[in-house]
Amino acid sequence: MAKNTEIERKFLVKSDAFIAQATTSYEIMQGYLCKDPEKTIRVRIRDARAFLTIKSSLLRDGIAKFEWEKEIDLSDAKELMKICLPGAICKTRYIIEVKGQRTMDNGQRTMDNGQSLKWEVDVFHGRLEGRVLAEIELSDEDEAFERPDWLGEEVTGQPQYYNANM
Repeated sequence: MAKNTEIERKFLVKSDAFIAQATTSYEIMQGYLCKDPEKTIRVRIRDARAFLTIKSSLLRDGIAKFEWEKEIDLSDAKELMKICLPGAICKTRYIIEVKGQRTMDNGQRTMDNGQSLKWEVDVFHGRLEGRVLAEIELSDEDEAFERPDWLGEEVTGQPQYYNANM
């Protein structure tokens, strides 16, 4: 996978059963300095840490996106939040660790105990209350993974489910 590449699949969530499987959770507030259809610049505050992120579909094919993220000073992030576009997002993120899978040459799938995948489930608050989305980041677009029972319809590539468009 190319440097600064994010490959993720996104799903609706049909039950709150994921909460019992979560290993951790944290609060996120994020705003956007740029929300162009082909690129975004985001400021994110996660608990006491802050990040500046640039994402773009211009440099990658398929569902892969260019992603550059750097940790920034929390006080700088708070200042940047003041000049973000309207519609800041507040959400609680739950982390669920799962074993990855790999596909053998003969087409059969087997568990790869050395690999760990991570579901990130976002429960939105405020104006987006009631929306719950799950994402899994993969190392390859064709990487296999198990679908938990609480997972609903896949919405990968549907712009209305991008945080920048909510």
